[in-house]
Formats: sequence, structure tokens, C-alpha cells
Amino acid sequence: MAKAKKENQAEIAEKVENNAAEASQSAAETAAAIAESDAAAVAADPAAPVEEFAKRGGGKGPNPNKKTRISYERKKKLYGYIFIGLWLIGTIYMFIIPLAESMRYSLSKTTMVDANTVSQYPSMDRPGIMCEWNNFQNYIDIFNTDPEYVPNLLSSLSAMPGDTFMILVFSLFIALLLNQKFKGRGLARAIFFIPVLVATGPVLAVINGEVASQGVGEAAQFSALFQVDMVDAFLEFMGFSNISQSVADKLGEIASDLFNLIWRCGIQTIIFLSALQQIPTAAKEAAQMEGATGWEFFWKITFPTISPMILANLIYTVIDVFIDSTNPVMVEVLAKNSSWQYGLSTAMAWTYFGIVGIALGIISAIISKFVFYQVD
Repeated sequence: MAKAKKENQAEIAEKVENNAAEASQSAAETAAAIAESDAAAVAADPAAPVEEFAKRGGGKGPNPNKKTRISYERKKKLYGYIFIGLWLIGTIYMFIIPLAESMRYSLSKTTMVDANTVSQYPSMDRPGIMCEWNNFQNYIDIFNTDPEYVPNLLSSLSAMPGDTFMILVFSLFIALLLNQKFKGRGLARAIFFIPVLVATGPVLAVINGEVASQGVGEAAQFSALFQVDMVDAFLEFMGFSNISQSVADKLGEIASDLFNLIWRCGIQTIIFLSALQQIPTAAKEAAQMEGATGWEFFWKITFPTISPMILANLIYTVIDVFIDSTNPVMVEVLAKNSSWQYGLSTAMAWTYFGIVGIALGIISAIISKFVFYQVD
């Protein structure tokens, strides 16, 4: 029995070897036939075997019938390049080019050339602004000749610390109130953020009463709602008709300052509010368990935690105060620009920009030393 079994196994092994040999021989014959066919094709057309070989899927030749696929990582890179390209085009066209043009105006004597006088200037082929290099004369004139620029500059610099401090303190106080839980909190937050939404150019002009005579008839009445020079009428309505004018003027000044303060604190309040909401709940619970008062919690936990946002708000507020439309320097720059004195106006603006940059650098260097950054 065992002998018969061994004989069967030997027969099976022999058959397997024979089949393998036949398959190997068949593969060799097929390869030889293909090689022979390719050699003949090369003799007829040198490019034909390459295309035929690629169609058969051999080697690494490209398959024209196969669709190329872009990887996910490459797609993300392409999307990033597209978005950056749009931003870059807008930045170059709407920021870099005007910035370079304003620098050119500040270093030149500018002359408005209209259609009637364009023939007098050989370098001008059409109406526009003619620029002639004047060797920094505009910068010299704004300090030596212009009687208003230096006093306005000193006035702006002296008013900046007080305005910035009041805006930061008031916005932080409002943010602390709005961070509490009470009914109508969402409405209160929206009310304090309304100035940010409506303080655009046309709306702000209407609110300030800067409306042209041919404008909307109701604009003047609408702007009266936002004026604070109605203190005398209000006091008379309340029965204080014999109050002195000095007291009425002081109340009007306080009301005006308060209105402007609220109007300029919207962004800072939102930033402080978001920072307050990032304070860990565990820190509040730990402070309560330790018996810390609200005053201690503010100075030991709240103030250090939101100190990075205090620095951010400080920089934002300084810039906002410097470029405010009521700022004396900005008023003079815009007045010179409106009278077509582009050389002087841009020289004033660039000088002002440099002074603001230096002030921001000094403030950031000093305040950043006291900022607490939480490290996980």
C-alpha cells in the first residue's frame, strides 16, 4: 500500500515537471516571436515598436489611454497658489503701486496738467500729474515753511496717550460687563458693536453732518440724532433753564467725549470679550475654592491671561487714533490733497507714517516685556 502511494506521488511530480518545462518552453517561444516581430517593426518604422510596446503595457512608457490623476497634496498646493495669487494681484495693484506712486509724489514737485496746458509740457502726452524731482524740498517745506504741520503733529502726539488709555480702559470695562450672564446679553453685545458696522464713509459723513446741500433731504435731520450739542435744550426741558453756560458747556463736552468713546471702542470690546471667554473654567473654580475675591481674580488670573490681547488692542488703538479723520495732521493732509498739492500732502503723510511707526516700535518693545504668554 505504501509502495503504491509512493509511485503515485512520483507520477504526479513527474507530470508537474513536464508541465513546467512545457510552459517555460512556450514562454520562451512567445518571447522569441515578440522579439522577432519587434525587430522587423524596427526595420520598417523605428517608432512603431515603442508605441506597440507601450500599448501592451510593457516597460514604463506612457499610456495614452490612461487618465492622469493629481494627488490630493498637489491639489491642495494648487488651491493655495490660486488663493495667494489673487491676494498678491490685489496687493500689488491696490497697495504696492499706489504706495510707490505716493512716494514718488512726495519727492517731486507736482503740477496738474489739463487738456489746455498739456502742449506746454513736452514730457506729457495727455492730461495728468507732472512730477519733477525737487531734491526732498517737500519734506523741508513742511517743517520750515508750513506754519501748521509741526503744531498739528505735536498736538496729535500729545493727545495719543490719553485717548488710547481711555479707549482701552473703557472697552475692557464694557467687555467685563458683557461677559457676565444676564438676560439680553446678545442684544447688548450687538448694540456695542453697531458703531463698527455703520462707521463707514457715507454713513459716518451723515452722522457727522457732513452732507452736501444736494444730498438726501432727511440726512440733516438724521444726523441730528447723533449730535451732542443739544445739552442746552435738554437741560431747559428738564427745568434747568438758569444754569450757567460754563456748566452747560462742560456737560456738553463730557457727553461728546462719552459718545465718541463708545463709538471708537467696538473692535477693542470684541477682542477683549473673546479673550475673556478663553480663560479656563478650572482657573475660576480653583480661585473660588481658594477664596479669592473678584478683585484678586482680575489682577492675578484675568489680567495676565488677556495681556496678549491688551498688547494687540494697544497697537490697534494707537493706529486708529493716529489715522482718525478728526486728527489735526490727517485733517491737514486731506486738505492739502483736496487742493491738489499732492507733493506736500504725501510728504506730510510719509513723515507722519514714519513717526507713527517709531512710536509703535517703542510702545511694543516696552509693553511686550510685561505680556504673559501661557505655555502648555
